[in-house]
Amino acid sequence: MLVVISIFAFILLLTGLILIHEFGHFIVAKFSGVVVEEFGFGLPPRAKKCFWWKDTMFTLNWIPFGGFVRLKGEGALDLEERQISGSFAQASILARCSILLAGVAMNVLLAFVIFFFGFSFGKWIPSYRSFNEMEAAAARGEITMQLGVMIDDILEGGMAFESGVPPQSLLLTVDGKSVSRSEDVVALQEEKRYVMYTVLTQEKEEQNFRVAVREGKTGVLLRTMPRKLSAPRHNVLDASKLALRESVVVLDQTIRGIGYLFSTLLQSGTVPPEISGPVGIAKLTYSSVQQGIGMYLRFVALLSLSLAAFNVLPFPALDGGRFLFVLLELVRGKPTDRRIELLINNLGFIALLGLIFLVTFYDVLRLFITS
Repeated sequence: MLVVISIFAFILLLTGLILIHEFGHFIVAKFSGVVVEEFGFGLPPRAKKCFWWKDTMFTLNWIPFGGFVRLKGEGALDLEERQISGSFAQASILARCSILLAGVAMNVLLAFVIFFFGFSFGKWIPSYRSFNEMEAAAARGEITMQLGVMIDDILEGGMAFESGVPPQSLLLTVDGKSVSRSEDVVALQEEKRYVMYTVLTQEKEEQNFRVAVREGKTGVLLRTMPRKLSAPRHNVLDASKLALRESVVVLDQTIRGIGYLFSTLLQSGTVPPEISGPVGIAKLTYSSVQQGIGMYLRFVALLSLSLAAFNVLPFPALDGGRFLFVLLELVRGKPTDRRIELLINNLGFIALLGLIFLVTFYDVLRLFITS
């Protein structure tokens, strides 16, 4: 039941993001003088013609997933039909590029707006690429950070191992003195034969362990980490800066993730566990809803940027691939043969369906393995 509910929530979320994406194409096409023949809610076959607005037919379709816009002359093979007034092909190269990239721009804008309100009113914690960035942010007053020492691992056969110190626990004190950095632990262990560790286990229980010390070491791998994080509400200027930076960080991470996916597919033919497909994202959607409106909105922004990053890839059938055809026309001085363009886009679409199927297969496989 949980999986069914989460998939339903995911479909609603992704449909909204796709409609916002298509609305970007719609608005810029109208502004550029290109006729939008249809704005569809859901995917064909068509269920109902809803209404007309400025030469555009708004329709409701049977497959309740996503949406689309149909531009005049976009699917035509005949050159004369494509060159009639108001058609996509008749628009200038700048206008066509703007139309193709408008959907991506709308997804980025949506994420920016969500981040802006999150940093303005929600006291959101920004994303950071490293611990050093986090410390610098704390020094600027961007966040408040309480540090702690994590016992990442225990060396087998070492003194801490013999004493039963659990790995992945938080080291609170050494001989009753609080520690916030791994350097504190090293200093407190100098010239001692034994120390008393007080740790907070993964089960949130405080436990004490008497550990032997040899040459200042106890056989633990320590890591300084943020134990508690908080952030203030930011003014308009600071919230705008943080929202812009957050969008850039998430886009960078998404593009790296896409590159990691393709490189892993080429090397091993498998989907890395860090990559989630429709089923995995559906579970994350439901989880974010359970954690409250703030977490849900943050997930919406993240998914919106992921959709933007994926769509702008220079791959056939995606906006980035179609954008390349327009640039190729600019370089060559003439458009690519429409039949060749359609063939390449159709092959790209089939490849994308195959990729979605493969990622979904691994999603379902992991779902059964974990359950």
